[in-house]
Amino acid sequence: MVRGRDACWEHCVLVDATKQKVRCNYCQREFSGGVYRMKFHLAQIKNKDIVPCTEVPTDVRGNILSIISTPKKQKTPKKPKVDKALAANGQQNSSSASGGFHPNHGTSGQNGSTSPSLLFPCPSPVAHLEVGDAQKQKQDVADKKIAVFFIHNSVPFSAAKSIYYQEMVDAIADCGVDYKAPSYESLRSSLLEKVKGDIHDCYKKCRDEWKETGCTILCDSWSDGRNKSLVIFSVTYPKGTLFLKSVDVSGHEDDATYLFELIESVVLEVGVENVVQVITNTTASYVYAGRLLMAKYNSLFWSPCASYCINKMLEDISKQEWVATVLEEAKTITRFLYSHPWTLSTMGKFTGGMELLRPKITRFVTNFLTLRSIVIQEDNLKHMFSMSSVYSRHPEAQAIKSSLYLERFWKHAREAVSISEPLLKILRVVDGDMPAMGYMYEGIERAKVAIKTHYKGIEEKYMLIWDIIDQRWNMQLHSSLHAAAASLNPSVFYSPNFKIDLRMRNGFQETMLRMATTHDDRMEVTKEHPMYVNAQGAFGTDFAILGRTLNSPGDWWAGYGYEIPTIQRCAIRILSQPCSSHWCCWNWTTFESMHSKKHNRGELEKFNDLVFVHCNLWLQSIYHHRDGKCKPIVFDEVDVSSQWPTELDSSAPLLDDSWLDNLPLECRGSP
Repeated sequence: MVRGRDACWEHCVLVDATKQKVRCNYCQREFSGGVYRMKFHLAQIKNKDIVPCTEVPTDVRGNILSIISTPKKQKTPKKPKVDKALAANGQQNSSSASGGFHPNHGTSGQNGSTSPSLLFPCPSPVAHLEVGDAQKQKQDVADKKIAVFFIHNSVPFSAAKSIYYQEMVDAIADCGVDYKAPSYESLRSSLLEKVKGDIHDCYKKCRDEWKETGCTILCDSWSDGRNKSLVIFSVTYPKGTLFLKSVDVSGHEDDATYLFELIESVVLEVGVENVVQVITNTTASYVYAGRLLMAKYNSLFWSPCASYCINKMLEDISKQEWVATVLEEAKTITRFLYSHPWTLSTMGKFTGGMELLRPKITRFVTNFLTLRSIVIQEDNLKHMFSMSSVYSRHPEAQAIKSSLYLERFWKHAREAVSISEPLLKILRVVDGDMPAMGYMYEGIERAKVAIKTHYKGIEEKYMLIWDIIDQRWNMQLHSSLHAAAASLNPSVFYSPNFKIDLRMRNGFQETMLRMATTHDDRMEVTKEHPMYVNAQGAFGTDFAILGRTLNSPGDWWAGYGYEIPTIQRCAIRILSQPCSSHWCCWNWTTFESMHSKKHNRGELEKFNDLVFVHCNLWLQSIYHHRDGKCKPIVFDEVDVSSQWPTELDSSAPLLDDSWLDNLPLECRGSP
């Protein structure tokens, strides 16, 4: 690929010249096709499978748009050779052509070429320049007006990253100059109702798809540690997540019967026939409520949040004395680097702008990822502190420098990174909003193998970490649903490197007994299972074998499981579920505000509507970011240093409810 002088190269980098793969400097998305397709990405123009950039600055987008809209310069045709006499004659005819001369739009030259008429010259470049300047002035005025609106109303600048921002501007532009913006009254009444109606229409469409894929109810709980406890209910399936409601459970958080009845009401609202599992935290009251739920409804499962359990594994590992020491030393290093502007600026120059801290993830994940970043930047950090400057001679800097040159620190740091990274990979997978049920079992086994390999099979070393993993995995996380999902994941089941153990086989049997509710269905499962086990029929075709690792497990079953429809239906429903509820980083301030303030009935209904719409629009934007595609997971390719879903900007809190003041009389009710 030749870069040439294309201005677009200022906004992207070449990743792979062979495949013409480039990476956007703003959203870090990579795709093939070179700088040509990158222009459409930066200009936010949908073209084939190009996803518009959500991070590109407005001025860059405008610049790229102008480049795309400007026609390429045509090559100047070679002037035909004519003798001087003809040229002179032509000049005379041209100069004498006045009055009733009827011009030709082109005269035939040699070789049949056509040359433009002298009486119809191209538009003056000056005219183009004037039009361009006028348009630029309009653009500048519009940009400033938008900036004034943001600043005057304290709208966070990050709102410009929203997928709805450019959609709004485009819709206004389509209406032309006569468009009048909606009033305050219509925004808080009829328009809010219309958007709410659109979300309910989406909800209805989702219910139709749940019949095939099933869905999971996420029960996310929060407490302020004193007297306030809230629960958020949402429902998720492969194509996204819907917020249902938030409930104040203060005073009942330890009442398993109360929680069971609350969760049951949500299950009935969504439809028992649609729900495959309910995910909650692992406190005793929720565990017991989950058991009550499974006892009453044989077709569904209760599962603990995998993200919570794996975070607990990392917490247990961090309590090992040598791990705690090295993590604390890493904190000391980063605390110094991030506490002074000059050290932060200097660090950026030596690390190439790479950050060491990842503050938007859970505490123990942040600690291990920070340590990992320090290990990666070992040489650069040492070089930074070895420079002969006034900064490196600072007393605090000298103390950090001493730590950075301790061999013991780097030995333990590399060891801690090696044993934590396999668990971080699992967490990176389950924290995503993609169906990960079919990979949980494999992830745990891979993590244990990686840790054993790091310690070169020395049992007294790796068994300490294995015991930590097994205790959480066996006592809290493992379920028959995880085992069945692994059995039905073709990339796992058919892998020669994966051992199908007794618990996996028993888990498959238990799960099928719950999902195949009739005697006839159980007979069909018994007949169909050998065909899958032995890769017979459609399962043994070249496409099916190739698709084991190229397709997501659910898509693979949809494509090749048609000869055993009973197991196919169960497999699609199981493999379409997530393992965790932690990817959805709620802004709890919104819900705390809603449940803390006293509103009359009319106000509360309106506030509930606003929160419902607000949360669901945020969830839809997350779905838009991942293009709605389910992809197979390959643990060897999981990059824990890339952005985590939990690092996405959470929905902004709805702290200003002054719009509830002076509601129309028909909206008011008694307190």
